[in-house]
Amino acid sequence: MKQAGSFYPIILITWIIFGVVIFFLLLMVTAPYGRHVRKGWGPTVTAKTSWIVMELPAVFLIPFFFFLGGRHTNLPLIIFLFLWEVHYINRTFIFPFRLNALSKPMPASIMVSGIFFNLVNGFIVGEGLFILSEEYSQSWLIDPRCIFGIVIFFIGFIINNQSDNILRSLRNPGEIEYKIPQGGFYRWVACPNYLGEILEWGGFALATWSIPALAFFLWSVANLVPRAMSHNKWYQRKFEDYPQEWKSIIPYLL
Repeated sequence: MKQAGSFYPIILITWIIFGVVIFFLLLMVTAPYGRHVRKGWGPTVTAKTSWIVMELPAVFLIPFFFFLGGRHTNLPLIIFLFLWEVHYINRTFIFPFRLNALSKPMPASIMVSGIFFNLVNGFIVGEGLFILSEEYSQSWLIDPRCIFGIVIFFIGFIINNQSDNILRSLRNPGEIEYKIPQGGFYRWVACPNYLGEILEWGGFALATWSIPALAFFLWSVANLVPRAMSHNKWYQRKFEDYPQEWKSIIPYLL
């Protein structure tokens, strides 16, 4: 990485430490949205609006840093930008419009925290990857780290979207009751959608071989692993016929 400005390394290290703190906090307190929504967290916003507004910064910040960096013809960087946008365009402009119309609203406080995360994370990844990083050569695209990283990213993307599609198919129009999902990676874990997302950003970190992308991967783990564990416990409490052998997020392990 090029010689960074005096504040960037401090922000990056602080962000990673903050992610570790959040991990342990979320092991104790489940974020109150979706099936875990509860009173006492202030006014709410519809699920569709919340997801769109919350994810918008991630869609636009990374292209901003890409063009600000001035390396518009660098093919590895173009591919990294493409991977990022594949996830976030889906998450911002497709996923929310496929939510059940009766999906539970999200507390505005959670939406604001999501906006904050995407602003800081977008800055850290954008500045670190597209401005401060060393030039990626064309040969990087045949490096095993880049190849396997991109493959892992798309495996995760497929698992994530397949799992979301299974969840959506559980309810008929007008239904609000939760059901036990079946099929795909739901044969083994309660939250393969979260597993898929973690694989995406693990693959992204491997493909870019950068500390900022690694920080994002660690934040994904810090956020999604505790939530998957909360989901699994929720299923166990709610359904007597829930498969007790299912793990939360990693087949046979966790």
